[in-house]
Amino acid sequence: MEEKQIYELFKEKNALLEGHFLLTSGLHSPMYLQCAKVLQYPDIAQKLCSQLAQNYLKSNIDVVVSPAVGGLIVGHEVARALKVRAIFAERVDGKMAFKRGFELNKEDNVLVVEDVVTTGGSLNEIIQLLKEKGCNIVGVGSLVDRSGGKVKFEIEKISLLNLDIQNYPSQSCSLCDKKTPLVYLGSRDKSTK
Repeated sequence: MEEKQIYELFKEKNALLEGHFLLTSGLHSPMYLQCAKVLQYPDIAQKLCSQLAQNYLKSNIDVVVSPAVGGLIVGHEVARALKVRAIFAERVDGKMAFKRGFELNKEDNVLVVEDVVTTGGSLNEIIQLLKEKGCNIVGVGSLVDRSGGKVKFEIEKISLLNLDIQNYPSQSCSLCDKKTPLVYLGSRDKSTK
């Protein structure tokens, strides 16, 4: 699928929302991408994630790693397309960690994937965990990069859809100034924001 088709798909599935949103990063935004509304359709999830996986077919990936909760389906479907394991990191006391008996071998070739990149915070935490374990991080992939390409990693990043959506610190948010109601749709406990 071309970028324009993916964008239209997000609109069609009501996954591109407009309003005043508190993002998981703590930033505010006039737009929110609710990937779950697209990924709830297994055929669409498989198609998008297979397209992302195509970029890594010759990279000898051993395992795909994603952050919980938003990256779970993406990680699983990309791993399925690559015919490798899928594991995930989750928050423990506010920090990303591997639980549930997941193991990584030193020198595993790892692909890190996510549904939406906003600031890259969760992915950078996972990248650091993988470095500490001695893994070879082959790439970073996402369905959507809402930073307009501003978020960079030490490793090449590939996104199927690139958007430049503004984010604001709460102290300088024009939507807050206008008293537009703030909505939180993220998966993390918002009391930590």
